[in-house]
Amino acid sequence: MSHLLRGHAPITDEGWARIDEEARDRLTPGLAARRLVDFAGPLGWEHSATNLGRIEPLDVSPLGEVEGHRRRVLALVELRAPFTVGQEELRAGDRGAQDVDFDALDDAAQRMVVAENTAVFHGWPQAGIEGIIPASPHAAVPCGDDIDRYPGFVARAVETLLRDGVAGPYGLALGREEYTRVIETAELGGHLLLDHLREILGGPIVWAPGVQGGVVVSQRGGDFLFECGQDLAVGYAGHDAEAVSLYLEETFSFRVASPEAAVAIVR
Repeated sequence: MSHLLRGHAPITDEGWARIDEEARDRLTPGLAARRLVDFAGPLGWEHSATNLGRIEPLDVSPLGEVEGHRRRVLALVELRAPFTVGQEELRAGDRGAQDVDFDALDDAAQRMVVAENTAVFHGWPQAGIEGIIPASPHAAVPCGDDIDRYPGFVARAVETLLRDGVAGPYGLALGREEYTRVIETAELGGHLLLDHLREILGGPIVWAPGVQGGVVVSQRGGDFLFECGQDLAVGYAGHDAEAVSLYLEETFSFRVASPEAAVAIVR
């Protein structure tokens, strides 16, 4: 029996398939961090810590003639977002309804997206995660509200990385508001701003809910390391006559190996 306890839920195989499909559809577009950093896993629910390859500089041996040091690891964090699905909605889906009410699942998926992106880009100190932006030694590029000048700001960030010996191609994560403004903007001559930015970067531009402003990151590899234990999945918590209580869950760690490989763009 899986720790997700799906076999105990009053949900048919077809119902689980619909729930999983809805979760994938809602999660995939916003998981920006996974498209810009190195992803390892999933390594399983039992995987609890990431090896850092270092030891604590202290002697833990009870014997004076024997040296003992403790290995350092980064514990994985567990994220969970609860939601409910109505029993009648599940039965309607089994009868072939195409408009099953999954609003609560959609909301939980967005909470998970924001939580994961925020941890990776802005950090989660309580979980031992230093985000990409706080770790960067480079001064953030101020952009104000003039979206038409965004190519210049991105070019400045890329030039900063090149000057520091950080090779490309480069990717760009944009928060909700910045991404919307960029895709709606055409420059003189009708050239889409999004296309211009791609030419400068040589890599992807991703919609990143949870990110404040934007951040340019190198795509050369090995700089930002995301280790996944349990990948995002739906589990069962309980039920009554009216609704089934479910949750989205994942475990992961994140670490910055090369702080100099990113430059933030802030308003």
